[in-house]
Amino acid sequence: QQKLYLLDYGAGNVRSLVNAIERLGYHIEFIQSAADFDKADKIIFPGVGAYGYAIQALDKKGFTESLRSYIASGRPLMGICVGMQVLFEGSEESPEVQGLGIFEGRVALFNSGVKTVPHIGWNAAQVVHTDDSQPAPAMNDGERFYFVHSYAAPYTGEGTQPQFVHTATRYSDETIISSVWKDNVFATQFHPEKSGSAGLELLRSFIQDDLVRKPFRDAVAPPSSVKDALGVRVIACLDVRTNDSGDLVVTKGDQYDVRENSGDVRNLGKPVDLAARYFTEGADEITFLNITSFRDCPFADTPMLEVLRQTSERVFVPLTIGGGVRDVAEPDGSRVWPAVDVAGEYFRSGADKVSIGSDAVYAAERYWQRMAAGEPPLDGSTAIEQIAERYGRQAVVISVDPRRVYVNSPEDAPTHHVIETAFPGPEGQRYCWYQCTVKGGREPRDTDVRQL
Repeated sequence: QQKLYLLDYGAGNVRSLVNAIERLGYHIEFIQSAADFDKADKIIFPGVGAYGYAIQALDKKGFTESLRSYIASGRPLMGICVGMQVLFEGSEESPEVQGLGIFEGRVALFNSGVKTVPHIGWNAAQVVHTDDSQPAPAMNDGERFYFVHSYAAPYTGEGTQPQFVHTATRYSDETIISSVWKDNVFATQFHPEKSGSAGLELLRSFIQDDLVRKPFRDAVAPPSSVKDALGVRVIACLDVRTNDSGDLVVTKGDQYDVRENSGDVRNLGKPVDLAARYFTEGADEITFLNITSFRDCPFADTPMLEVLRQTSERVFVPLTIGGGVRDVAEPDGSRVWPAVDVAGEYFRSGADKVSIGSDAVYAAERYWQRMAAGEPPLDGSTAIEQIAERYGRQAVVISVDPRRVYVNSPEDAPTHHVIETAFPGPEGQRYCWYQCTVKGGREPRDTDVRQL
């Protein structure tokens, strides 16, 4: 039986990958030391977050040279996302950090002038060569895979790229390398463990088969032939709280009034079961919004962590968690969990992204206050900055509850972005601005959504 190992340098959600592999009927061990590289028959190297953080974490653990030696031995390696990017020579994200240099080229930031960055969603990966090496990775042009990244290796079809580029993907005006395959190294920019059945089959083909690509130097398809196939997304958002019996349920209400006329918490079902159902029905992403604070519960025992763990065993699309992503003090005062560590625990439990609400409003207010005082607006102290630095900006979602504030004219709210509305206010006001709120919509703030 082959020995399958996972190279985890400590960033992002690897639980989903482990669950996907176990769903396929295989077992995977974690690399704990440099000596484990010699035991491995195959290694999967996932990565989420910043390029420089990944390289530095490998160096700190003493894994860099062991990884190079493993690749040179001819045993199969599969990289995922940042695990593919670090195989190139470098990245604009961390210009001072040198990559492994397995493949020629540098990773670059997407052009945000004509499109949204990061590139998030389901897109195609088009095979750009005619090489008939068999067995080959289980991919075809009709399938879509899940991408979430701000940086990518540009696809030109020139230089040495025909020797290693397997698929390319177009995102608006740019064509990028979405997978590489040369000799014993196969890697993807997208996340197969989050790409539903297509991703599971791709993982299965790497584990089952020896994906070794013979030398290939024929011309590859030009970038202009790669079509933009970014799909429309369906995201299921589930409000989760405890009912009066202490059970976690999915609920819904108006302005967080989630009780029936009888006084009972409205119960729409169990969060894990509903998430699995929506995944089966075709949802592209599942979001849990935790509207229960769990103030008297030690953070490590927070019920939402277990919800994420169980959901990631049954759902193989991205999972987002919102509510409670802030500095958390233990009930007994023994420890304060910084928001970045709270996010890390969520990621390790199965989340791919965290959604920040109230703290995002407070951060925006501090931003404008520092600007007004002539100070640098960013000082690295906010949860948004710290989580984005460690896990990548694609790991942070901002979700704010706004409400309309009606005014008779723009002059009535000179410090806010006022619009004319097709839905007049209760006294016939034709103008309004959208006010940010915190604490689940219960507390208004003097900040509008445009300022946020």
